[in-house]
Amino acid sequence: MLALRVVPKVYYFETFKEFNDEFQIGKNDLVLTNEWMYTPYIKPLGIETNVIFQEKFGAGEPSDEMIDAIADEMKKYQFDRIIAFGGGTIVDICKILALDIPGKSIDLFTGAVPPVKKTKLVVVPTTCGTGSEVTNVAIAELKSLHTKKGLAVEETYPDIAVLVPETVKGLPYKFFVTSSVDALIHAIESYLSPKASPFTEMYSLQAIQMIMDGYKEIVAKGEEERFNHLKEFVLASNYAGIAFGNAGCAAVHALSYSIGGAFHVAHGEANYQFFTEVFKMYTRKDPKGKIAQATKIFADALGVDPAGDVYGELEKFLNKLIAKKPLKEYGMVESQIDEFTDSTIANQQRLLGNNYVFLDRSEIREIFANLY
Repeated sequence: MLALRVVPKVYYFETFKEFNDEFQIGKNDLVLTNEWMYTPYIKPLGIETNVIFQEKFGAGEPSDEMIDAIADEMKKYQFDRIIAFGGGTIVDICKILALDIPGKSIDLFTGAVPPVKKTKLVVVPTTCGTGSEVTNVAIAELKSLHTKKGLAVEETYPDIAVLVPETVKGLPYKFFVTSSVDALIHAIESYLSPKASPFTEMYSLQAIQMIMDGYKEIVAKGEEERFNHLKEFVLASNYAGIAFGNAGCAAVHALSYSIGGAFHVAHGEANYQFFTEVFKMYTRKDPKGKIAQATKIFADALGVDPAGDVYGELEKFLNKLIAKKPLKEYGMVESQIDEFTDSTIANQQRLLGNNYVFLDRSEIREIFANLY
């Protein structure tokens, strides 16, 4: 079996200026970014290029409507390279914008139109969570279908991934935590995936160690301590992206799309709500398999007994960084327990196929009910 594949070329720079010195952003580029990132990083360098500010087309997670509106705006410019400079929303949008866009982007996600790569894509992430710069996964809310869906094909790989820790400095604390928790979940889900290899496990384990070590420092010293560990978190996010880009994510992500699509909960925050509950279910179903190794990793990191309630302790620890909420606080009602269960089973088989153990309908429903 194929053990490891990293498609984009990966570059690392300490500062955005160093990146631009080598890549020379110019008039033949189209930069999709946010104005709050453009102002401190691009504007001072006097770069003359084509710029679109994503926030002018909607807030929150990407949707097919947002993608379509930006695709229309793009028609005003001539360019041969797209530069995605932003968080997961911008990166996922640009993976689609680099394709030959049909009349409606939803047709790409549903498979009605085959994807064709049209434009070179350079991704410069400004969060430490998605790892999307090295994966072919693009997620969008499909408004008319009332769900989130992923497109994961060869054509959605970026051509170049660029890591610049400086650009994560402006990430607010809440989004720093939820994005890095997302990376932690990428790492541990890919570690348990049936598609894992010794190579992906190496990236997963290193990412988990770096994130947990950083979290312990932040818990001990306070929110500002994160600024001393940005390089580690950016690298860990990338390592986790390489791991899950090869081995896949599973039930945590599959279940989280329900509240992400219905209540516009940010991706990392949505995953955080389901993380420990899914792993408690895994442990209950097959405690002696590979989950035992995963449990020991977290037990060792937390300094607790691996035979105890490790995922309960992990939840308490993560709650010191940011509080987890009942799903009803997002607006979920009891009848949606069954609705979200059935929607997850119907729409997320791509992810559920990577589960550590098979979860039947009653078990998926139980997870939703426990978190309600």
